[in-house]
Amino acid sequence: MFSVTILAVGKLKEPWLREGLAEYQKRLSAYCDFSVIEIPEHRLPDAPSPAQIQKGLEEEGRVILEKAGRTPLAALCIEGKEMSSPDFARFLGERQQAAGGLCFAIGGSFGLSDEVKKQAVARLSVSPMTFPHQLFRVMLAEQLYRGFSILSGGKYHK
Repeated sequence: MFSVTILAVGKLKEPWLREGLAEYQKRLSAYCDFSVIEIPEHRLPDAPSPAQIQKGLEEEGRVILEKAGRTPLAALCIEGKEMSSPDFARFLGERQQAAGGLCFAIGGSFGLSDEVKKQAVARLSVSPMTFPHQLFRVMLAEQLYRGFSILSGGKYHK
């Protein structure tokens, strides 16, 4: 079965977010082996310097790449390519044909390291708007479910 993993910096703190993610995790089980791996967020001072931010991104990025291993990685970043839901479904279908799995990397409040973006097979953006990274996990899980539903000819996407 196709494996999809979300590698996300930080922990989901709000119960309603955990419940939403659990609902899509249950729905996705019909289409893929879905998991979420939380990457520890590098602690920064209240007013971090650019060097401190860079060091934190590099440490988080190293863990993301380690957890992804040889599985292709899609980096979620503001400079990524925006896609419609049908385009995202096609992307999922292509990745399903190409490999046994796919990891999606969601950074913390300062984004993803350049190394993660460089090693990614795709850079994706859902919007020019900025969303809380914790909420975005649920949004990505929903889009994954929508994408697989489109691919299977399901009724979810209208």
